Amino acid sequence: MLETLILTFLLSISPFGEARAGIPYAVLNNVQLVWAVLVGVVGNILIYPMFLWLVDTFSKKFWPFRAYKRGVIYFCKRAKKMAGSNVNKYGFWGLMVFVMIPLPGTGAYMGAIAAEIFKIERRKAFAAITIGVVMSSIIIGVSTYLGVAGWEKL
Repeated sequence: MLETLILTFLLSISPFGEARAGIPYAVLNNVQLVWAVLVGVVGNILIYPMFLWLVDTFSKKFWPFRAYKRGVIYFCKRAKKMAGSNVNKYGFWGLMVFVMIPLPGTGAYMGAIAAEIFKIERRKAFAAITIGVVMSSIIIGVSTYLGVAGWEKL
C-alpha cells in the first residue's frame, strides 16, 4: 500500500495528470478513498509553492535562453486562452472554479500560471488553488469510487 500511496503522490504532483490521475490510480489499486484523496490533495497543493519557487529562482537566470523563453510564452498564452476572461473578470472565484473543474488543461499548474499572468495576490491565489484542488479531488475521488463500486456490481 505504501508503494501505491507514493505513486499516487508522484502522479498528483506531476503535470501529466495531477490529482486527476493520482486519485483514480489509488482507488483502482484498493486504497481507501480517504487516503487516496488526502495524498492526491497534498501532492496537488504542493504544485503552487513549488511553481513559485521555480519561477522566482530560475526565470531571471534562464530568460536569455531562447528555448526557455519560447516555452514560457507558450504556456502563458495557453493559460491565458483557457482561463482568460473568467479569471481576469472574477479574480479569486474565477481562479478557484477554473482549478476545480476536473477537465484536461485545467488544474493547479494552469491555475498557477494564470494567477501569475493576471497578477492575483499570491496568498489569494494559493487559497483559490487549494480550494479548487480540494473540490476537484473530492469530485474525482467520489466519481472513481462509485464507478468502481458500480463495475463490481455488474
